[in-house]
Amino acid sequence: MASKLWEKNFEINQEIERFTVGRDREMDLYLAKYDVLGSMAHITMLQSIGLMEETELKQLLEELKNIYQTCERDEFVIEDGVEDVHSQVELMLTRKLGDMGKKIHSGRSRNDQVLVDLKLFTRAKLRTITEQVHILFEELIAKSNQYKDILMPGYTHLQIAMPSSFGLWFGAYAESLTDDMLFLQAAYRMTNRNPLGSAAGYGSSFPLNRQMTTDLLGFDTMNYNVVYAQMGRGKMERNVAFALASVAGTIAKMAFDACMFNSQNFSFVKLPKECTTGSSIMPHKKNPDVFELIRAKSNKIQGLPQQVTLIMNNLPVGYFRDLQIIKEVFLPAFDELEDCLQMAAYIINRMEVNEHILDNPMYDPIFSVEEVNKLAANGMPFRDAYKTVGLEIEAGTFKANKDIHHTHEGSIGNLCNDRIEELMNQTISQFHFEKVEEAERKLLNR
Repeated sequence: MASKLWEKNFEINQEIERFTVGRDREMDLYLAKYDVLGSMAHITMLQSIGLMEETELKQLLEELKNIYQTCERDEFVIEDGVEDVHSQVELMLTRKLGDMGKKIHSGRSRNDQVLVDLKLFTRAKLRTITEQVHILFEELIAKSNQYKDILMPGYTHLQIAMPSSFGLWFGAYAESLTDDMLFLQAAYRMTNRNPLGSAAGYGSSFPLNRQMTTDLLGFDTMNYNVVYAQMGRGKMERNVAFALASVAGTIAKMAFDACMFNSQNFSFVKLPKECTTGSSIMPHKKNPDVFELIRAKSNKIQGLPQQVTLIMNNLPVGYFRDLQIIKEVFLPAFDELEDCLQMAAYIINRMEVNEHILDNPMYDPIFSVEEVNKLAANGMPFRDAYKTVGLEIEAGTFKANKDIHHTHEGSIGNLCNDRIEELMNQTISQFHFEKVEEAERKLLNR
């Protein structure tokens, strides 16, 4: 059995080890290539302050690049008896380079090592989520523009209320995503700060150059206070979880609408047939399973901030093993949300709209407000106009005028989709993903 980084001269009970290790090795596979990147930056800095020879750095970097490629090919494994990703990487280095491989841990702890891994992983995944949100946004805007003149009923209390349009419905979810993108940007900026060099949370007696590792890894800045760097474990995940939950809330609500609008009682939209399933006994059924699963998975993600909070919220300053459990709920959440976003974009792109909903006279009352406003505009007091139209509806004599003209910003006749797109593009431009991409490219080509 391979030794552990912290192991001393006694054997640990196997059941205790099973319990304490838990799913660490499984979760650490998410972090493997980021652990390698962090190590490359760290040893480059160690060589610059005289803790490693240039020839040693060159050999270690070459081997770390090989391990990185193994990760990229999904071939990296944490072997039986090896505790975590940090131990596995160090083991692979010592097998190839002997005792030289053991030098990479100078000036750091597994505490700041996993912190930097989590930061690098999270910022990469936030970029992926941001890109998928933008794709869904563009599909919604395109559909909004396509169906801007197609009216549909608007509802309050699930009662028909006033005229709406498919342009408004699709566009509403697009604009919701612009607000969600602000949460993602804030989460990204809080994530993109370097904790490396904080060691176990109290710094190091080595003359570490933390600005150098910050630059090498493309971080915007660092977590300056070493105690706060450690306190950030859990806090970062919670803040990011709130951003993911915001996105999830938008698509869960949209999925609910789509499922309802797809039902025969509404028949507002038709979903792509490949996104529906049949019944084992009812041959007419076309169930909106994909949207139902999007709704369920998104609602689960909306519970993520509370899960993270309950794990880390009552801990005092310093590291505690409780924080390890956050990985189990946090790391897989990105792939799940990415799946939901991809499926939602696919369906929205192929969704068909019923362009003749309002031909049904049951929807005529939604035009009553238009008539009230018309009478008021012609001089009748609003309350009198309201009463007049109300009596016509009760008497069954109300005649709907479906030729409506709304002109104010954000209304049926003036969707402002160009303004909404401008808001989205402005937010995306402020992430500055290119800075991280360039730093990682340079690091891998050293």
